[in-house]
Amino acid sequence: MALTVNGEGITLVEFDADVARYIAAQSALGNTVDPFAATSVVIDDLVAQLLLAQAARAQGFTLDDAALQARVDSLAEQLGGADALEAWQTSQGYSDATFLSALKRAAESTYMRDKIISSVPETAEQIHLQQILLYNEDTARNFLAQLDGGADFDELAFDADPVTRGDLGWVPRGYLLEPTIEDAAFDLAVGEHSDVISTDVGFHILRILERDPARPLSPDAMLALQERTLIAWIDEQRQQATIVLVPQ
Repeated sequence: MALTVNGEGITLVEFDADVARYIAAQSALGNTVDPFAATSVVIDDLVAQLLLAQAARAQGFTLDDAALQARVDSLAEQLGGADALEAWQTSQGYSDATFLSALKRAAESTYMRDKIISSVPETAEQIHLQQILLYNEDTARNFLAQLDGGADFDELAFDADPVTRGDLGWVPRGYLLEPTIEDAAFDLAVGEHSDVISTDVGFHILRILERDPARPLSPDAMLALQERTLIAWIDEQRQQATIVLVPQ
């Protein structure tokens, strides 16, 4: 075995084939991939797949031989027949056994992934956020002093960004990439501005324009929250799992 997760393993042959497929796919995109980096990516992906597949089975999802064969037949039809499927398997480094194993694991993990992301509600508390973003702390402090003295936020936001006036739109918790910004923003009252907040991007001053306790998520926000929910689930399961990696 190349690795095991809670006692369920991936053979070395299957693992090496997965690494080769990943490198080939990246090469086809014009990317050069270090073999060690490719190995790390494949390990993370396979561990996540196994955790999801195991959870699916624990929750009652089953894929019997007939259902698995139906998926094989469907793929063969899409590719133009059994011979075409066999040729594709060979080109991708699959044996019949490893192909069926990968197909079954993919179905199980997809079921659990869909169940996890469907748990994200369609509405959430959201704030309509505006910011003044500057790249010099002294300038940012000067802007803050003007705001504290009664200057108009919109006018200063226009000075910093004439195109968007710093309007970031509606955002739910868990959507912004910078937790410091999110924490400060959600602590503000409508119309209130923040202190200067330093991040790797620059120096921010925030203002809340509106707040809605149950606003429908935009498609982009929904996708972002679903992805973070899935990542958080996998991270939690990894911490609880017994994962054994065989030195390559």
